[in-house]
Amino acid sequence: MKKNAVWLLVYAMVLLWSVYQPHDMFTWWMEALPGLIALPLLGFFYLKHRPTGLISLLILIHCCILFVGAKYTYAEVPLFDWISSLFDWQRNNYDKLGHFAQGFIPAMLCREVLLRNEVLKPSGWCGFLCCCFALALSAFYELIEWWVAAATGDSAEAFLGTQGYVWDTQSDMLMALIGAICAMVSLSKLHNQQLAALNKI
Repeated sequence: MKKNAVWLLVYAMVLLWSVYQPHDMFTWWMEALPGLIALPLLGFFYLKHRPTGLISLLILIHCCILFVGAKYTYAEVPLFDWISSLFDWQRNNYDKLGHFAQGFIPAMLCREVLLRNEVLKPSGWCGFLCCCFALALSAFYELIEWWVAAATGDSAEAFLGTQGYVWDTQSDMLMALIGAICAMVSLSKLHNQQLAALNKI
């Protein structure tokens, strides 16, 4: 219960900071919406299965990444402006961190859902399908960006955040795939341990 209260406190604090004087409210809603949806979804998940601590932490981290991007837009996060100057990059690469997380966290969430519902057992196939899910989710998000841009025109420029990079869509999906693979390689063992511990309760 205490961990849940800390989770909600951090979530609420970052959310309130994010929504206070953002770059613009249209972009804020477009960027923050997945993080806002995450809270009721996590609550729904709690009704059926108590999530592992790892998954709860990853969801919180992803929400924070989304809320930071929503406040500044992904092309204008100050820390990554400084990093760009330091390494002489031609663009602000916070969006690449966001898309890496878009693969990393959903892949682990998919793994949790598949294993908790006994759809699959921990295996190479499970990891492969979780990476496929993360890549499909990333591709669908790129379609959403396209639809929003087509519907709203110049209003979606900050939401798209391409910064003039012609291969932005493809590189975003590549970062999501890399994130998903990194998640499967680095966290599967720890995730299995936490799942086993929950099954003993």
